[in-house]
Amino acid sequence: MKTIAFLLHSNFEQAEYEEVNNKLKAKGYNTLLITTNDEKEVQAMKQDVDKGDTFTADIFAKEAKPEDYDALVLPGGTVNADTIRGNQEAHTIINAINDSGKVLAAICHAPWTLINTGIAKGKTLTAFNTLQLDLENAGATFVDKTVQVDGNLITSRNPDDIDNFVDAIDKALAA
Repeated sequence: MKTIAFLLHSNFEQAEYEEVNNKLKAKGYNTLLITTNDEKEVQAMKQDVDKGDTFTADIFAKEAKPEDYDALVLPGGTVNADTIRGNQEAHTIINAINDSGKVLAAICHAPWTLINTGIAKGKTLTAFNTLQLDLENAGATFVDKTVQVDGNLITSRNPDDIDNFVDAIDKALAA
């Protein structure tokens, strides 16, 4: 059974973790929640402004072993993505997944992390529309599509794209 890890801090977009996680589990994948937070309880947000549910991470980022995961999913949420993009432990995990050619999937604001890790340059990506200029300034080509696949990278714009995002992850892992 393939394992998909989710990497987040706190104040992430709930649907981009919970719905994606549930849909991937329904397709038969094992999932794992990794946090860069100082505690395992993490706070979700609904539409970036209202507190959602809390979730308990399985492990801390410093304990993560990227070689154990077949894919890494980065949920969005403005505060979460901004925190992750400045976190060195997160960069280590993200770069290890990318360097190994494993599936690296980012939705909404999460493609910000692809800028800070140096992964965005030369890639064609989508994201929440306000990231267009950031991605272009980082050397990426921005497209406004529900899902964009560029090699091992899968990106999507927002929670409305979750079905296509999950299908692209599933298709990439089946290949």
